[in-house]
Amino acid sequence: MPARITLYSRAGCHLCDEAREVIEAVCAELGEGYDELDIDAEGIAPELRERLTDEVPVTFVDGRQHDFWRVDPDRLRTALTS
Repeated sequence: MPARITLYSRAGCHLCDEAREVIEAVCAELGEGYDELDIDAEGIAPELRERLTDEVPVTFVDGRQHDFWRVDPDRLRTALTS
């Protein structure tokens, strides 16, 4: 089963570290998984990088943008259980 959450992050980003911690905790609680992609890595579409670069970390749930900068655990939990 594919991961329902995608976290776009970048190296050295403290907000990314915080977002990852929240996502990992919620995923552990609900038995979900997540994928993390470095927005600056090769293979990321330039258009996507340009669109998301000022909002990193950016969280997608089920292919749709969910949050940026900060991840609210209650909001994420609701998105995954609704």
